[in-house]
Amino acid sequence: MASRFAERNFQVDNRLVDAAHGDVDAYYDLGMAYSVGYAGTVVDMVQAQKWFNLAAMAGIDRGQERRAEIAEEMSAREIAEAQRQARAWLALTTRAAA
Repeated sequence: MASRFAERNFQVDNRLVDAAHGDVDAYYDLGMAYSVGYAGTVVDMVQAQKWFNLAAMAGIDRGQERRAEIAEEMSAREIAEAQRQARAWLALTTRAAA
């Protein structure tokens, strides 16, 4: 059981690396992981919203759809925090790429 959990965490870590390198599909995958709590993650709607925001901004239609769905379950403060985190991610990864 422990190795399966570690493997799932490793997959999320890999998707985070992929996202940092601009893989827009990784944005969506991370949003899904945080919205339903798979791949060793704990459900975190702010993180899910952040990743779906990034996917939507990158043109992923599914990201737009999921972002709208989970927004219904979130407060305005949580949504604002997710947007702040998405902007911070973009600023960080854009600087790193330059």
